[in-house]
Formats: sequence, C-alpha cells, structure tokens
Amino acid sequence: MRHQITLRVGPVGFRIGSDWHAPIAALDALYRDYPRPEFADYSVRLEAVSPWRRRVRPSVRVAGDYWLPDASPLPLAQGVLAAEMGMNLQVALGHRRHLLLHAAVVARGDRAILMSGVSGAGKSTLALMLSQRGWRFLGDEFAMIDPDTGLAHPFPRPVSLKNESLSLIPKGYRTGPLLTGTPKGDVRNVAPPAAAIAAMDEPARPALLIFPRFGFPSALSGLAPTETFMRLTQASTNYVAMGEAGFRALTRLRAQVPAVALDYPDGEAGVAAVEALWEAL
Repeated sequence: MRHQITLRVGPVGFRIGSDWHAPIAALDALYRDYPRPEFADYSVRLEAVSPWRRRVRPSVRVAGDYWLPDASPLPLAQGVLAAEMGMNLQVALGHRRHLLLHAAVVARGDRAILMSGVSGAGKSTLALMLSQRGWRFLGDEFAMIDPDTGLAHPFPRPVSLKNESLSLIPKGYRTGPLLTGTPKGDVRNVAPPAAAIAAMDEPARPALLIFPRFGFPSALSGLAPTETFMRLTQASTNYVAMGEAGFRALTRLRAQVPAVALDYPDGEAGVAAVEALWEAL
C-alpha cells in the first residue's frame, strides 16, 4: 500500500499498510521503541471503502490476512484505533503458537499475574498502575501461554484507556492521539514503559489468576477448578482451534495456578488488593 510500517510485539510481527499517511505516522510515534523486522507474521490494511472516500469524508475499512466482512468502517480520525483493531483481529483469528487469553499480564521477577475479565473490568488500568509500582508490564490485551512450557510470553502493546481512566495516564508516558466518539467512547493509547518493551522476549511463569470487576464494593473469593476452567475457556479466542494442545495448556494452567475473583471500587483499592494477594502467595 502507499504507506506502511512493520512492527514486532513480543513473538508476533505485523505489517500495517494504509491508504493515508496520518495513521502510519501516528503508529510510528506510538511504537517508536519497538523492533522493526524485515518480515511480518500478519498483514493489516487500512483501506478506503471506495476511491472517492480517500479524500471526501475519508472512511477506513480494516482488512488484512483475517478480517470481518460485515465490520463497520471507521472515520480517518480513528485510524490508530482501526490499526489496533486490525492487529487484535490477526492474532485472535490466526495465532496458533500460543494459547490466547483475553487478559492483562504483569510480572515480578520470573513470576506473573494474569488478570482476565470482560471489557470494563479494569484490567488494563490495573496493569498500567502496577507498572508504575515496579511490576513488569507484559500486556493488556492477550496473555500468550506457551503450550509446551506453560510460560506467559509478553505481548506489550500500548495500553488502551477509555473515558474516566484517561485521567490516570502517568505523567511522562508517551501517548497516541485522543480518539473521541469511538464505539467505546473517548480512547487514548499509552505506550508501556521502555523497560517492558526491552524485556518483551523474556517470558514469566503464571503464579496467580485474578478475575477482576471494577466498580463494586471490595470482595474476594476463591474459585473452584470447574469455575476457573469455564472462565478460562470463555476468555480464550483460540482454545478450540488449537485442539488437544490448547486443552492441555488450559487444564495445566487451571491445575497449577490459584485463581480468585476480585471486586474493587477504584484503582487504588484494586492495586492494593492485587499486591496483598501477591504477598500472600
């Protein structure tokens, strides 16, 4: 395509092409510290829905190796969001080297916490806040579990914060443009600490599974193995596609890693609860 960039995030390389320069320039700034490989695993294309829509009310269609034919296009002002959605889609639909869980991951030393929940559970905000307290940020979109070793491999994409969480962006962190009027409200991407990017080839062993819920009175409860298994299958985008390897990886995670459900009213309370759980391991 006319404009393109190649990026590597953890074990995955992307080539992102665009009919417009602006989204690529914004990605180049946001992903400034990431490796630029010669080859990529997946391609993402930001295409005009028709030739005249390149200039008149420009509208972006997300395509690539994998795409959703019925997905609605986005305005050009949300081109970065379109690229991020395209990268997520390639991994969710095409990646088979790791068991994928929709989760944020942070680590201390060589041990990791996986925080899995639906959109709005606060896992991205918790991961970013913990990264300010000495935790290593491994990712906030996918936990990538090696089916052979059980290790969590980092996938430290920029953190996507929304609406009220935008006020929690740390000073000095590099950010993408503020995207208003998206399907999820106001969104801004925050680049993770440079140390997290530099260490993105260093996996960690899962030591704790947390299923958080934001905006509820503080509460903590253990989860039975059957409940944990069900929640993990719901959180995985490729568990079925991986077949026996995915089943083994998920059952090992369930059997070896303690799991809890955590309700918390605000970010500070959530961080305090996570660190208390860690100290109790």
